[in-house]
Amino acid sequence: MEIYYVYIIRCNTSGTLYKGYTKNIPNRLKQHNNGESRFTRKMGPWSLIYAEKCISKKEARIREKTDQTIQQKIPRMAMSTTHQLR
Repeated sequence: MEIYYVYIIRCNTSGTLYKGYTKNIPNRLKQHNNGESRFTRKMGPWSLIYAEKCISKKEARIREKTDQTIQQKIPRMAMSTTHQLR
């Protein structure tokens, strides 16, 4: 079983939020900040504001796309600097 994470990052300059999933949060954040992601390359720097552990890639992908709990947290996180990991 491989552990994946659903994460939300925020652009430090514009406040724009981005949600994704990955096996390696520090590496993925580095990719976002180095312009290696199509959506995030024109903005930055990025900071992690939320991460949630999932038991599989499939679960992470589903939670990233459909989970209402995460959707509801996004507006509150726009102003937050707290890092969470469940």
